[in-house]
Amino acid sequence: MEAIDWKNLSFGYSKTDYNVRSWYRNGKWGELEISDSEVINMHMAATSLHYGQESFEGLKAFMGKDGKIRVFRMIENARRMQRSAAGVMMAEVPDSLFMEAVIKAVQLNKKFVPPFESGASLYIRPLLIGTGAQIGVKPADEYLFMIFVMPVGPYFKEGFKPTDLVIYRQYDRAAPLGTGTIKVGGNYAASLVAGQHAHDNGFSAVLYLDAREKKYLDECGPANFFGIKKNKYITPKSSSILPSITNMSLRQIAEDMGMEVEVRPIPVEELSEFDEIGACGTAAVISPIKRVYDADLDKEYLYGSEPGKISVQLYEKLRGIQYGTEPDPYGWTDIIE
Repeated sequence: MEAIDWKNLSFGYSKTDYNVRSWYRNGKWGELEISDSEVINMHMAATSLHYGQESFEGLKAFMGKDGKIRVFRMIENARRMQRSAAGVMMAEVPDSLFMEAVIKAVQLNKKFVPPFESGASLYIRPLLIGTGAQIGVKPADEYLFMIFVMPVGPYFKEGFKPTDLVIYRQYDRAAPLGTGTIKVGGNYAASLVAGQHAHDNGFSAVLYLDAREKKYLDECGPANFFGIKKNKYITPKSSSILPSITNMSLRQIAEDMGMEVEVRPIPVEELSEFDEIGACGTAAVISPIKRVYDADLDKEYLYGSEPGKISVQLYEKLRGIQYGTEPDPYGWTDIIE
């Protein structure tokens, strides 16, 4: 293969050698199959194409200083995909099949795992789609579960450097009690227009407010929001937020650092009270925020041009666990031989 410029990778698709697949047919999952094709052949009336029976996940593998490959919290991704499948009435992928597929996909593509200290990682994309044909609005009887991987750089091109967010009240990411709490493609399609509007105006992402009242902070487009106030780690509680595995991990680390953790509704006005804020998720890990601009009120909230002290501590601790340079007292990482 061509030499990869590990330090200048973007967060985007690139071809690797193999992916793994399993079909759900006749009420059960089949054995894992290995494929070198980038193409899925399916019926034109597949429910994923017409009625959104689709879910995906994102997790990463990291090359440690010790030469070992670590995958971060894959059991939590398995369980979140199960919740997503239940939410749109798809066949759920068992923990054992999910983890076997992750391990196999990484093993088959070991040469694409970026080296330690390159700033890059191997992104792992599980995908579950309805492939059975239906024209009435009802669940499929056939599904495809697959995993493909690729080396990636940081999600935000700035990396671990503060970016700007914008609040637009004319856009919603997901409705309360809708699909916001599960990881399905429709949530992301619904964010594309607002996201492009933000990018066109120089912002990295939209900071959404709750869809019902437009009073409380929700998500940062592709990531969860958190704020630091004195010795508190505060993150929104909402019926339309996707539970981030990174956020879950940061809350545990913050608590073990002696911080008080609060999961509660956050009024938009409270942005003026935070010492530092950030967006967190698998792709970005932590993206510190230097400014939030409320476009409707022509008001801005400023947090400094460098990452905050607590954000740096959280980031370094989590990254250390992922790369094996810090102890993992939680058992979050799985080593792939």
